Order: sequence, then structure tokens, then C-alpha cells
Amino acid sequence: MNYLQERILKDGTVIDEKILKIDSFLNHQIDPKVMHEIQSNFFDYFKSREITKVLTIEASGIAPAIMVASHFQVPMLFAKKSEPSTLAATGKYSTRVHSFTKDKDSDVIISKEYLNADDKVLIIDDFLANGEASLGLIDLVNQAGAEVVGVGICVEKSFQPGRQRLLEAGVDLYSICRIASLADNKVTFVDEDAE
Repeated sequence: MNYLQERILKDGTVIDEKILKIDSFLNHQIDPKVMHEIQSNFFDYFKSREITKVLTIEASGIAPAIMVASHFQVPMLFAKKSEPSTLAATGKYSTRVHSFTKDKDSDVIISKEYLNADDKVLIIDDFLANGEASLGLIDLVNQAGAEVVGVGICVEKSFQPGRQRLLEAGVDLYSICRIASLADNKVTFVDEDAE
């Protein structure tokens, strides 16, 4: 069992069979020790890639993404859910993303100034459920003519379709923690040795 699984069992709360609350250490209050472990894990998996940029979506992907970017010594870029007035001059890439947690659609944007065809992009996010955020970020990278080298997820809900959708899109997907079920108010992890 890895450190993230242990922390989920210790401090996570199952809200229902689809929602796990771990905002005491990952996506509201941030535990730096957890972030350190996460960035080391992602670095070990993706270190052979020629990554030029780490990409996420605001807001809860920012903490793990900046840690990973720091380890790779590359910039971290996050897609914004609202357009600042300063973006008009540079142009933008835009896509529509549905949030599982908030159950709403958002137009997310990236300035054309910060993503181009020379970039090799590692996408990092806190959760994977239906895959909408990751697929939206992949769309933005494709619009720029850049290359997605992989997607790193802190916590994957493997019982939802996100994993399958990303694999079908040909993405190298690596999740630190994969959850098989949240039934009966209990976290059950995927037995990766059995796969």
C-alpha cells in the first residue's frame, strides 16, 4: 500500500458511492508532505520523457502540478475557467469541459503565448472520474500542435469511465492511487497485481 492509499484510509471520507472527500490534505487544505510524495512518484514514472511543460486545470490540479513542474524544472501552465482581459491581445485556445464534482460546464482557456507546437506536455490532475478535464486539456494541447507525453492522476476512480476513455485516446495514463469501489462507505483499491 502506498502513502496516498494510507492517507486516504486515514483521513478520507466516503460521501456516497461516487464521491470521496480528501480535501483535508489534497485539494483544499494541502499537505506538503503528500505533495512531495506525489511529485516524486510522477517524476519516477515520467522521467524518461522530454517534458517541456506541465499542464493542469484550475484549481485543485495546481498544487500537484507545480510540484511536478518544479522537479522537472519546467514551467507549469494551468487552463483558466474565466478569461482575463489581458488575454485578448495574445489569442487563446479554448475547449468546453464538464466538471463531475460541480456538475457544470466551463469553457477553459490557455493563452496561445504559453503553448506551442514545440511543447511536450505532461498533464497532471488530482482526480480522474469521467475523464472530461483530461480530455479537455488534451484538446487544448492538440489545438496548439503540441504533444501530450502522458497524463498523471493522483486519485483515479477506476469504476468510472475516465480511465477507459483516456486509454482509448492513446494516452499514457499513470495513476498513483486507483479506487475500485466506494460502495458501503468503504474505499476499496484496485489490486494492480491481479490485473
